[in-house]
Amino acid sequence: MKQILFAGVIGLFLTLIGTPLLIKLLARKGYGQYIRDDGPREHASKRGTPTMGGIAFILATVAAYFLSKVITGQAPTYSGLLVLGLMVGMGLVGFLDDYIKIVKRRSLGLRAKAKMAGQLLGGIAFAVLSLQFADARGNTPASTKLSFITDFGWTIGPVLFVVWALFMILAMSNGVNLTDGLDGLATGASVLVFGAYTFIGVWQFQESCANATTLTNPNACFEVRDPLDLAVVSSALMGACLGFLWWNTSPAKIFMGDTGSLALGGVLAGLAICSRTELLIAILGGLFVLITMSVVIQVGSFRLTGKRVFRMAPLQHHFELKGWSEVLVVVRFWIIQGICVIVGLGLFYAGWAADK
Repeated sequence: MKQILFAGVIGLFLTLIGTPLLIKLLARKGYGQYIRDDGPREHASKRGTPTMGGIAFILATVAAYFLSKVITGQAPTYSGLLVLGLMVGMGLVGFLDDYIKIVKRRSLGLRAKAKMAGQLLGGIAFAVLSLQFADARGNTPASTKLSFITDFGWTIGPVLFVVWALFMILAMSNGVNLTDGLDGLATGASVLVFGAYTFIGVWQFQESCANATTLTNPNACFEVRDPLDLAVVSSALMGACLGFLWWNTSPAKIFMGDTGSLALGGVLAGLAICSRTELLIAILGGLFVLITMSVVIQVGSFRLTGKRVFRMAPLQHHFELKGWSEVLVVVRFWIIQGICVIVGLGLFYAGWAADK
């Protein structure tokens, strides 16, 4: 359990002191954000704010994870390494996207096909590798069964699993990317979800089927390969994002950019897949789902009827155009995300208690 504490504290410390150093470096190189011309007028003042801030919490998370291992003398696990690898891979795609925006001085970076290809490559690598490395009980980091609180239903097979994993990774990475439109919004929402996954990992470890002889009811247990290490990863992410939020909250001194948003979405999907909570992430990350659906509804309505449902999509900009201040939108959306996490954790506990 000390690993979880060390990972969170180290992640927090590294981004608190490392992010301002990154801000100075990016500002010196002129790596500033370009703002959409059709966005809210208030956003014009953000033009030139250093971007690619996701570098800070990606590096801090990886460092916090490995330093916690060194301090406690514990070895990394395949599940932890795969989830971190997915985060870094998605972050690299986002970094290339951000870098092209800056060099080309435009609001669009990688071409859609190139960006999709990068995400697919990282997602396929994660999905394929996550079905390898079985432990003594035969558990691999991921399962070919669908899951909500635990695995359920028939085995869908490795091919369909890869397709399903890709869908989750693309959906979550693009969902966080769409949410990252206001200062601190995506960062704060992510902190809440990572807190939930820290709790889930600890609970799954305590109620692991590997400890069946010491459980009150061995039938109500979790068959997850490395639940405690997933909690370590989640804690490192929570701490790193909290430290980054200090500098990312309104008025933001730095933006996470696609570097950060794609990395966060990818790691959320990875945590859901490896913790056997694939469908639960739609509730735990409810804000990201809501904002993504606002874009789907807006585009679908305009193509079918020629009319828009919202003043602007994603949803946060709709409320800005209705007169809400940026801070008001962010805080209220954090509240919505908090409610989603509470509901998700409630369902997680209820599902476990029902089996007992």
